[in-house]
Amino acid sequence: MKIIFTGGGTAGHIYPIIAVAREIKKNHPEETFEFFYIGPKDKFIYSLLSQEGIKIKTILAGKIRRYFSFQNILDILKLPVGIVQAFYHIFVISPDLIFSKGGYGSIPAVIAGWILWVPIFLHESDVYPGLANRIAGKFALEIFTAFPAERVGRFPIGKMISVGNPLRKELFEGNEKKAKEIFNLAGKKPVILILGGSQGSQRINDVLLLILEDLLKDFEIIHQTGEDNFKNVKAEADVVIGEESKKYYHPAPFLNESELPNAFSAADLIISRAGAGSIFEIAALGKPSILVPLPGAAQNHQLKNAYAYAENGVAIVIEESNFTPRFLLEKLKYLFSKPAKLREMAKKAGEFAKPESARIIAEYLMTYLTQ
Repeated sequence: MKIIFTGGGTAGHIYPIIAVAREIKKNHPEETFEFFYIGPKDKFIYSLLSQEGIKIKTILAGKIRRYFSFQNILDILKLPVGIVQAFYHIFVISPDLIFSKGGYGSIPAVIAGWILWVPIFLHESDVYPGLANRIAGKFALEIFTAFPAERVGRFPIGKMISVGNPLRKELFEGNEKKAKEIFNLAGKKPVILILGGSQGSQRINDVLLLILEDLLKDFEIIHQTGEDNFKNVKAEADVVIGEESKKYYHPAPFLNESELPNAFSAADLIISRAGAGSIFEIAALGKPSILVPLPGAAQNHQLKNAYAYAENGVAIVIEESNFTPRFLLEKLKYLFSKPAKLREMAKKAGEFAKPESARIIAEYLMTYLTQ
């Protein structure tokens, strides 16, 4: 059986693909599969997909912007070229189906697959679909949604199946003892895990550095800075914190698959952007969180995701305009002075989670292929 995966733009599109591919292989060892990925070239796909045995075919993909930019002119030209490239690859591969994780990188493969009469299945992570997925949804047989279908607009209700966001099972295999070894944790204070998405967050980094010495008096911090920001953040942190505090601060450019589960396990609270992938990982691991939505995200989807998730008291949302150093410091001190509230947030996070999403999607695809 041949399955093409498509999507792209961030690691948030790639990790769910990996989760679904692993579930298909694990639950159907008697079948012979060929997995392919068609999408734009980025720094994540080769390191993440090649080790899964997924063959990579890169194409051009123009980002769809709903505002004026000279970059739109170039991207308009990329899209038809990408469709032709995707058409060639799909024609040669002759897949049994296409699974799209969405994003602008998926559009050429979805359109080319539709032209070639290949069945298309789409997963939508956000509570409010972006333009790329609204286009792709017109060509899809079924649309899996992370948030409840009744909350997700812009798709025919009859096409939607609410399953959650596909998660890698390996995320649940971390433990505090291993985290202590990996990050050299002192273990005397509550641990805060700070995530700014796969590329880091300059805003979160800047706010953190302004209060870092004060934070380290009460907390131990694991901080994913983003690869491009790591050197600068590390250098500034070495200046603003004293020698005694340095043992409580653990910056890393990017938390890989062996590090992230253990960081999650050790964390008492998580500060994160509000991408759907991050939200559903936090929920599945039953962690209280502070969400800081990225204001420039398309259609404000991170803001909408954050409030949809937090509406029952499961998390605290701090919009970036309010994300100031002293406000964050006081909010953290308040939360940790109310352990019952933290326990309630953790409990509600677990109730929101749908950790079996990848398995459900994998079984749905296999049922379609074998019927």
